[in-house]
Amino acid sequence: MFRKRLLKFLGIFLLIITLVFAWEFSQFKYIPVLMYHSVLPSALKENRLVVSVNTFYRQMEFLKKHNYNVIPLEKIPDFILNKKKIPPKTIAISFDDGYKDNYLYAFPILKKYNLFATIFLVVNDIDKPDRLNWQEIFEMKNSGLISFGSHTISHPYLTSLDEDKLKSEIFDSKRILEEKLFSPVKTFAYPAGFFNQKAKELVQNAGYILAVAASKTRKANPSDIFAYKRIRISEKNDDNLFVFWFKTTKLYSFIKRKR
Repeated sequence: MFRKRLLKFLGIFLLIITLVFAWEFSQFKYIPVLMYHSVLPSALKENRLVVSVNTFYRQMEFLKKHNYNVIPLEKIPDFILNKKKIPPKTIAISFDDGYKDNYLYAFPILKKYNLFATIFLVVNDIDKPDRLNWQEIFEMKNSGLISFGSHTISHPYLTSLDEDKLKSEIFDSKRILEEKLFSPVKTFAYPAGFFNQKAKELVQNAGYILAVAASKTRKANPSDIFAYKRIRISEKNDDNLFVFWFKTTKLYSFIKRKR
């Protein structure tokens, strides 16, 4: 008798937990954003900022083959703010820092599979030997697949700056990029993922519609479009397509947020 009551109790408890989990998950409005840096012919497993060309090719092929809805990053605020239904398998792709290899290796693969991506540029690094130059930037922009966001002027830790310097990094980078690109710059990436309330306020005041970070603050509000968390993709784990697939799911981000 005791055993039957215990089993009944456990069954009811598990049902309640399942229902609570299902309800919370249904309220979790989030579009996964993949975060890349460099794509190179070869990549060391310990370098978390690099994926190999082969791995990136297989990942993009996977997205195309399995009919992922890869959207421009700039469309995310519309889904979140207007509470629109998010189509299954919707994701976005981003790159930080504007490395030249984004043009040499990632761009041809994105073109092959007709996939959108956003590259966040550090203004003072443009035209450096290992970074994108303006000719490459314009070619990518004109493809209609690549948009560009601001990654500040000099890539500092924003939390360590006085207000005038902080404002310059956020406002002036937007202005300079817009003057060069002849188009609005709508998105911003916090260098190294670090930000504070003042930085968020200035990003909003500057006219950006979305600001992305890393995934350090796991319990942050997923609907906060000015502290939008991304999913780091690296060679170490994500050359395995099963792991890559799981990271592209909303469930992965939901579980990670709950940890």
